[in-house]
Amino acid sequence: MHTNAVSGVYDLAIIGGGINGCGIARDAAGRGWRVFLCEQNDLGSGTSSASTKLIHGGLRYLEHYEFRLVREALMEREVLWSIAPHIIWPLRFLLPYHRKLRPRWLLRLGLFLYDNIGGRKKLPKTRVVDLTRDPLGAPLKPEFRRGFEYSDCWVEDSRLVVLNAMAAQELGATISPRTRCLSAERRDGLWHVVLRDEQAGETVTIRARSLVNAAGPWVGDVGQAVMRSNSRAPVRLVQGSHLVVPKLYDHDGCYIFQNEDKRIFFVIPYERDFTLIGTTDQDYKGDPAQVHASADEVAYLCRSASEYLRVPVTPEDVVWTYSGVRPLYDESGDTAAQAATRDYVLKLDAEEGSPPLLSVFGGKITTYRRLAEAALAQLVPHLPEARGEAAGWTGKAALPGGDFPMQGFEETLRAAAARYPFLAESHLRRLMRAYGTRIHAMLAGVGSFAEMGAVYGADLTEVELRYLVRCEWVRTAADVLWRRSKLGLRLTQADATRVEDALQRIVSAREPVA
Repeated sequence: MHTNAVSGVYDLAIIGGGINGCGIARDAAGRGWRVFLCEQNDLGSGTSSASTKLIHGGLRYLEHYEFRLVREALMEREVLWSIAPHIIWPLRFLLPYHRKLRPRWLLRLGLFLYDNIGGRKKLPKTRVVDLTRDPLGAPLKPEFRRGFEYSDCWVEDSRLVVLNAMAAQELGATISPRTRCLSAERRDGLWHVVLRDEQAGETVTIRARSLVNAAGPWVGDVGQAVMRSNSRAPVRLVQGSHLVVPKLYDHDGCYIFQNEDKRIFFVIPYERDFTLIGTTDQDYKGDPAQVHASADEVAYLCRSASEYLRVPVTPEDVVWTYSGVRPLYDESGDTAAQAATRDYVLKLDAEEGSPPLLSVFGGKITTYRRLAEAALAQLVPHLPEARGEAAGWTGKAALPGGDFPMQGFEETLRAAAARYPFLAESHLRRLMRAYGTRIHAMLAGVGSFAEMGAVYGADLTEVELRYLVRCEWVRTAADVLWRRSKLGLRLTQADATRVEDALQRIVSAREPVA
């Protein structure tokens, strides 16, 4: 934990290092407030790294009349693409018409709204597709003859979390992953928050004028165990699981499929050589840290995909699964899991003369930035006068590595290829997609591939590991292989052990680290 974490009084303390907590930290730090954020594990290690990796409006939410949420999410697509073009880019999705499910007129109406209520400017609009002639129809069974193709965006979700944390730190925030909040109590007009550094075993206390509980699926547990709240948080835990299988088709289009149970799921090209299938929606009981894809969920997704695809998908094809728990706000609990709102809900506890507590429920990764703005709008009356940027600044300033020239990603990639001719195109493209213009900091002083140091499998090198430890809070192989990247799909267990050993050596050398 940083030594300055125990000095002075913070304007804002945040519990939870997922996308919502890190988004609030970035926005608040940019406005000039003094910010502290703690996360019990690695940044983005919970729900925020277990999404379907989409920046999307949520086409199916229109059926549940979530028009405000859909419109806000649609408007955010191009905003987020503009500030993080290295980790966010457009995709095209095909929705086949299934004559036994939703009628064609309903699909047309939904997509008309999708195209027109969200301020779309750069993303292409919907088109009708003849699947008997278009290459998008090739992987599908022949009974699917018509479809609708529309736009949304991809995001490297766990990297979006880390980039927000990096931006917050560069603006003066204190970011402390692997730091557990043991207790928080109001005393003398301030929050007194007791923290334990899980690695060093040290316990410290910080003071803050306001407190945000952004603990995701642990929001209720933190409220009861840390703040000693007697009331039960109206949070509903819903599990979503995904499968990764070897590449199912050669084009770069994506699919959104309907099921007879009214759920939808996606089939998306993934990490060049794989296909991602998901997600499920089912209520979850138990510790969110122990969530995993069940055999029933695997069978369900394989069976569902096989209803549409010419070549069946079987559980034996699965090379990796991941699962997350969504903390949805639900006071009734009497609806189906897929019908519970995905909108965010902010609850402020601010009795006069008492430091405020803001609890964050729900939310989509797409709307994290707007959630942060809404959270700070509620806290502004309880904070000192802002001395930094005005509200709304986060939609204009690039996230770390996203400061591309007007020409965009491919032009920036070509310039980098000329600067680093010793890197293979596939290696450079992966680095650019992960770090954007920050690769220049990573590769400072490197003039040949030999100077990249040891190679730990695939194209993971010593130089990259050192950068991740120094700048992105990495401490374990899982941080590298499953959150900062997905190289875990390509490395053996022996490779992963070498990565773990190398990280221990780098960290123990006490080099400057984040």
